[in-house]
Order: sequence, then structure tokens, then C-alpha cells
Amino acid sequence: MNGNTKKTAEGAGFSAFASSAFGLEGLVAAELKRLRMRNVQAENGGVRFTASAEELFRCNLRLRFCDRVFILLSEGVCLSFEDLFQLVSAVPWERYMAGTEAVNISCRCARSRLMSPRDCQAVSKKAVLERLKRKTGRTVFPESGAAFPVHLSVHEDRVRILLNTSGPALSRRGYRTWNGEAPLRETLASALVELSPWRPGRPLHDPCCGTGTILIEAAFRQAHRAPGLARSFAMEDFSFVSPSPLRTLREEEAAQADFGRVSDISGSDLDPGALELARRHLRQAGLENRVPLRNVPLQQLQLEAENGVFICNPPYGERLSEQNACRELYRDLRLLKERHPTWSLCAISSDPAFERAYGRRAEKKRRLYNGTLECVYYIYP
Repeated sequence: MNGNTKKTAEGAGFSAFASSAFGLEGLVAAELKRLRMRNVQAENGGVRFTASAEELFRCNLRLRFCDRVFILLSEGVCLSFEDLFQLVSAVPWERYMAGTEAVNISCRCARSRLMSPRDCQAVSKKAVLERLKRKTGRTVFPESGAAFPVHLSVHEDRVRILLNTSGPALSRRGYRTWNGEAPLRETLASALVELSPWRPGRPLHDPCCGTGTILIEAAFRQAHRAPGLARSFAMEDFSFVSPSPLRTLREEEAAQADFGRVSDISGSDLDPGALELARRHLRQAGLENRVPLRNVPLQQLQLEAENGVFICNPPYGERLSEQNACRELYRDLRLLKERHPTWSLCAISSDPAFERAYGRRAEKKRRLYNGTLECVYYIYP
């Protein structure tokens, strides 16, 4: 085993890792740099950086494209379960735990000698408890306290031991409690807005708005509203983190949000049921009556504004029976842009025939993932 335990003194900062969907690592890295995190380095599946506890909390509140924020406790090569036991045992768990935490160990294994998540979890849980017994002299740990989510990433024989400071994925902003068909994850919706030509001050319209996720993420950006403001995070219950600075940070972020800035963002859809869900989500996001919605087919949509941006997540036609209808819709998107010659159009799709059906090659393309589905984001300026 070749492992090392990360420095975790708050004065020096924690070694941290912000996980993300493939294709979004660069956006997460740029956002971390804007937040003035240190030692920012992107890699496949996320970004490494250094931050204090308060900075980690700010990241949880403000990162728009990140899945979760972790403290990287240790990492090393493990060729056997004994190696794994020793690596986990070397982590100073007594610094992070009061002894009553409900330890939940998740694990993901890929291309490694250790390929049983269940066995990795059992060995690691035993190593944590043995360490605590040895260091504290206690024999009973009731696990009746706050959740303490630990994640093991086992990839090509290299193990990372990560403490999940976020809890549930950061895509769970708290405003979307109903899902329509093919829901778009909030983090990806925010990335579509970021990668488009749209910037606050220009009109934005989603002609296939569904339940409104793209519209809400754009409005949050325009309002300077932290995406994580309405939810809690696992680190707020950690015994080694002082709660008072976190409350102050949350209050500071709340004071910056101003929904009065939201303007020229709108959506439309053919499905009245989806629009009803969108209105509920807008209301829960604090955006009621600020983002107008219309029940109008794409083929009939006509907007008066100039120099705007269409951003949409049209149906992909994953089922063969739906492909023809979806490809007709892609052609209708081109006709929509022709009716609005000063507008840009951006659409994400997993259909490899999108450009052929649209009738034109995109000027810019970006490979992204909608869940596990590989997609391309097409941009027509």
C-alpha cells in the first residue's frame, strides 16, 4: 500500500475535491477560481482544490455545476483488503467525529482488484471503529447522532477516502419537487446556460421549457442568487465545524439575492401539464410572476424581442417509435431560428442525426452527459 493522509488543519485548509459530470470539470474549476479557492486542478470527474471549512460551505452554497464537495481525507494504492484496512485506519477519525455519528460508507469500484463495494464498505467501517476504539478508549459508538457520509472511490487500484460535506447531490436545489418526463438535472441546466451566448441583459427563451429548470437556473444567475441557499448540507452537522460562521455566510449570500433583477426570461411548451409543474417550481424558487410562460407549439412561437438566445432540451427520440417526430421537431427548431434571425439557438440532444434533421451543422459543439446518456450541445449563433 502506498498511501498518504491529507493535511486537515483548518488553518492550512482542507484538501478538497469537487465532483462533477464528465464535460463540466472545466466549468467547476473556473467557478472555484472565481471563489478564490487555492490549488485548483481539474481532472476527470472533478476538481481538486484547497479550502477552509467556511470556504467549503461557500462552495456548497454557490457552485452551480458541481455534484458534491468532499474533503479528501486520504488516498493510496490498495491491492488487498488488508491494504484498504490500513489506509482507512491511518485517517485520524477522532479529529472529525464526536463518537455518536451515524457513519454511512458508500463505495464505487472500477477496474480494480477490489471490485466488491459491499466488502470495501464492511472493511472500512471496521477500520473506522477500530481506530476510534484505540484512540478514545471507548467501546460503544451508538450512531444515534448526525449523518457522517464517507465515500470510497476505488479506481484502477487507487483508493480515495472522501468525506461528503454536501450530503445529497448539489443538483437538489430544493425548488423542484415534481418531475415531468425526462427531467434535466439542475447542474446540467445551469451549464447549458453558462455555455450559451446568453448573458444577463439579453432575452432568453426556452421553447421546450418542460418543468422550467433551464429558466430557473438562468434567473438564479441573473438575480445573483446562490443555488444552494434553500437547502441544508451535511457539514452543518459535523462536530469539527463551527456552526456560527456558516450561519453568517448563509445570511451574506441571502442578502445578495435580488429577484428584482430578473427580466426578459421566458418559456413556452406544448404540454399544459408540464407548464403547470413549471409554475409550481417557479413559485417554490421565489420567481412567481417573474418568468412568463406560454402554452404554444414550437411551430407557432413568435417573439417580438431581438438579439435573444433560445436554449432548450428537446426530446431525444430514444425510442424508435419517437425518432421521426423528434427529428421533425429539430427541423422546426431551425424554422424557429429563421423566424428570429437575430437570435442564437442552443439545443442539447443524444440523437446523432440532430444536425442532419436540423438542416445545418452547428458552429460550436460540446459533449456533455445527461445522467449516463452521452449528448452533444449544439450552438447556432
